[in-house]
Amino acid sequence: MPFMAKAKRRPKAPASAPVHEGTPCPCGLARPYGECCGAIHTGRAAAPTAEALMRSRFAAFAVGDEPYLLRSWHPSTRPARLGLDPAQHWLRLEVLATEGGTVFHSEGTVEFRAYFRERGQEDVLHERSRFVRDDGAWVYLDGGVGSDAE
Repeated sequence: MPFMAKAKRRPKAPASAPVHEGTPCPCGLARPYGECCGAIHTGRAAAPTAEALMRSRFAAFAVGDEPYLLRSWHPSTRPARLGLDPAQHWLRLEVLATEGGTVFHSEGTVEFRAYFRERGQEDVLHERSRFVRDDGAWVYLDGGVGSDAE
């Protein structure tokens, strides 16, 4: 998600609660974190689609799981480290469109909006991310700004 463009500013929202195995998954699906993206983060499950990988990466930003973010990034575009900002809190995810990226594809794209709060101010990031399979597993390749990002 590093190639996201900032969009509209939103008013301040209350602080988000800590995420653990039994809380709702930050990715927005109606499953507990431990049965959803938490299982992917720990390696108990694999992301079956590009969208599932993108959702797991959003959840990893939300819980601060930098090692997972690096593991799920294609080696040709992966940075040495991320240095996540502890002042940035990921709030929710809105998937806008997907192309390819199913169990029958080797490439896929996911367009989404990721809502976050940083230093008391809410903001939105809009990206169209590309995913590919690497040794059979979905990985993030790169991304660009979406069509309505400012």
